[in-house]
Amino acid sequence: MRRIFASLLLVGVLLAPAGCGSGGEGSAADIAGVGDEVAADGGGTDGASAVKPECPFTAAKVSEIVGQPMNDEGNCLFGDGKGVASLTVTVASALAGETTYDYQRETAGKSFPNVTDIGKGKKSDLAIKDVQAESALITDRGAYTLIMSSFSFDEARYDEAMNALIDTIIG
Repeated sequence: MRRIFASLLLVGVLLAPAGCGSGGEGSAADIAGVGDEVAADGGGTDGASAVKPECPFTAAKVSEIVGQPMNDEGNCLFGDGKGVASLTVTVASALAGETTYDYQRETAGKSFPNVTDIGKGKKSDLAIKDVQAESALITDRGAYTLIMSSFSFDEARYDEAMNALIDTIIG
């Protein structure tokens, strides 16, 4: 009975954002947190870790990768100190990532002209446009959503920076 309730709760949460017109940057992260709760409540994991890992970056490491000084603004959020360039990394359990990956990819497909599989970790994709890039990565240790914006990079530089960030996570 508990498993059925957890499944129904998860389905309701996954469908609710579509019906409420949400879909902002935080929506996939909000849903990912529910996957953590379901796993902690005894939901099936199908081999995916239900443990949420720590933020994989420091401001120094992010600065090194993106080639400009970045400040730690808390909760795996890094900014340039001018309110322009930012890197947001949402961290969740692998179970939560597996649960929301398809939804997240579909949402990215509506905002970006191309979403490509990058073949890293268990599942991963990368989307780039203008002055923004977004990537979803699932590893055995956890799930990560990376959003870079307003770095004034060209698409090739966003691609390079995002892949370097992902490689750092994978280790």
